[in-house]
Formats: sequence, C-alpha cells, structure tokens
Amino acid sequence: MIKKSLKRLLPMYAKAYIILDTVQRTPSSITYGGRRIRRSTGTPKLELAKAIEAKLRTELIEGKYFDRCEGEEKTFQDMADRFMLEYAPKNSKRTQMHYKTTLGHALPFFGNMKLTSITPKRIAEYKAMRYSRGIKPGTFNLERAMFSKMFNVAIREWEWLKENSVSKVSRDRENNHRDRWLSIEDERRLLENMPEWLREIVLLALHTGLRQDELLSLTWDRANLLQRTIVIQKSKNGRARTIPLTSVAMGILEEKARIRNLKTDLVFTNTIGKKIGKSWVLENFIIARKKAGLDDFHFHDLRHTFATRLAQRGVDLYTISKLLGHVNIAMTQRYAHHCQESLRAGIAVLENSGHDLVTVGEIRNVSNA
Repeated sequence: MIKKSLKRLLPMYAKAYIILDTVQRTPSSITYGGRRIRRSTGTPKLELAKAIEAKLRTELIEGKYFDRCEGEEKTFQDMADRFMLEYAPKNSKRTQMHYKTTLGHALPFFGNMKLTSITPKRIAEYKAMRYSRGIKPGTFNLERAMFSKMFNVAIREWEWLKENSVSKVSRDRENNHRDRWLSIEDERRLLENMPEWLREIVLLALHTGLRQDELLSLTWDRANLLQRTIVIQKSKNGRARTIPLTSVAMGILEEKARIRNLKTDLVFTNTIGKKIGKSWVLENFIIARKKAGLDDFHFHDLRHTFATRLAQRGVDLYTISKLLGHVNIAMTQRYAHHCQESLRAGIAVLENSGHDLVTVGEIRNVSNA
C-alpha cells in the first residue's frame, strides 16, 4: 500500500529518473553491454519521462548513446568562462589580454550558442562579420587560433566534445607587411615625449634593429664593449647573430655599464632590478607616440626604421638580412624599393672597373660588316 502511494506522489514532488540497469532485468532497466546508466529526464511528468526513456532505449540500440559527450548542452559562454579560469592564467599577461579582447568580440556573436551548433558555417559568418568591421587577415587568424585552442582543451581535458569545428576553417592568407618608419623629425618628437629609461631602449632599437624581447632580455655577457658588438644567442629563428654597434649604441651601453646593478646581469631593469615587462613598455610607448602624433606607429616599426635607413644609405639586402636575423633574404625584400643608392653603387663598380660599353659598339660594327 505504501509503495503504491509513493508511486502516485512521485510525479508531483520529484523529477522522474530512468535507471537503465544492465545487470538486473527489471521493468525499470535494460541490459546493454554490462553498463549502468543513471540520468535525469528533467521533467516531473511521468508520461514525458517514459517518452524520454523510450528515446534513450532507441539510442542504445542504435549505438549512439555512449558516443554522446557532456558538452552537448554546454554553450560557448560556458567554454569561455572555464577556459579563462583554468587555462588562460598559465599564459603571459599579454596573451591573457589577447584572450580577453578576442572574447569581447566573440561572445556577442557566439554567446549562448551551444558548442555542437558552432559549425564551420557559423565560424565563417563570424569571420565575415569581423571583416566587415575592418580587421585584417592576421587579426582573424589570431582569433581563430584562440578558438581552436579552446575547442582542443574542451576535447582533450574536459571531454566535452569529440571534434574541433574550428580546425575545419582554414587560415586566411596574410598580407600584413608594414612599411612604416620614422623620419628624423618623427624620431625627435617621439624621443622627447618618453621617460629616460624608455628613450634608452628605443634608441638602442633604432641603432641595432633588435626586437623588443631581445632588448629587454639583453645581458652584459652578450654586450662586448671592447669589440663594439652585441651577440644575440637566442634569436627568433633560433640562430645566433652579431650586431656591430654605432657610436650612439655604444654611448648608451657605456652609460648603463657605469651605473650597472651588480645584482643582475640584465642591461635594462626596472626600479627593483628585475626585467622590464612588455606590458609596461607598451603602455608607456603608446603614451609617447600619442603625444608625438604618431598613432599609427608600433614598437616593432623601430626595427623597420633601422632596416629602411640602412637600405636608403646603400646597404645591400643580404647585409640587412644578416643584421635583422632573417632566415632568408625573401623576408628582407620589403626594403628593396629603398635600395636605389645600393643599385647605383653596383652599376658604378662596372664603370670603375675599366670595362665600359665601347666594346659592345665595336662588336656590332664588326657583325654589320
């Protein structure tokens, strides 16, 4: 009698549960591969619960049930929240800032969309939306890379999904080569509007072509003041390179050596003797360029300025390539249009060698005879 009363009260006070017991054959269980499954139907209505049970039985028979993942009901927002909480902190502050910025663009579009409904087609629609707002291929490729990372983490670590839809969307071809450099007047205004510690770094960049991280990671054992050179052991391409120093670069290093902090081997340090953070450099550089009226100028353009000035003064592309640490000269071709003086010097070699074009005329006369 008590059991019958409980059965009548169950639909009213609790959600019905399906217990598929693969060990015991009871009216409320089925046998399937020796596995026991317990899940809520999500409804207090007994008839609906039975319908859901019938659907699950069908999926078991068709072999679909055990292929389902926990993430089927998860949304892009759920994935983003967990990614930023668990994975993002393992990366640099700059990378975390990139993740946060990217999600600022992506969440309004994907937001509450279920992960299983984020298909290559939807990602293509997102790409079209971003391009309509003026982004470049390089920006989309960075965003795509983040989405792919999120999906891979959800697959491998959380077991939310079985496949990465982002991997089916190809990277776009990039053409983000910048040809931006400082004029002498631009340089003067920029240097006037920045603190002394940053001015030293910027000047050394202009006179060596070093990348930002190469500058901030520069140690005294790599700066040879006697030979007037800097040796970059860990270049971006994995190859060491040696850069001769100009008098301006020498002056900076000599002054830094005079007041050197003996507790660290770093050439450039913050106020507590630690490595200067990239974010701190970026923040102060942006302030300086804004004051100088150079909003469309990036720190990496200091390296372009170094290369452009060499090309404009007749230095050949092969030498520029070696100073920049490029893997091959093709990466240096962007500066070719600045090499007019170098080309003129090359032709001058023929003129000064004693082999003029008179012989060409003599050969033509002989052939006509």
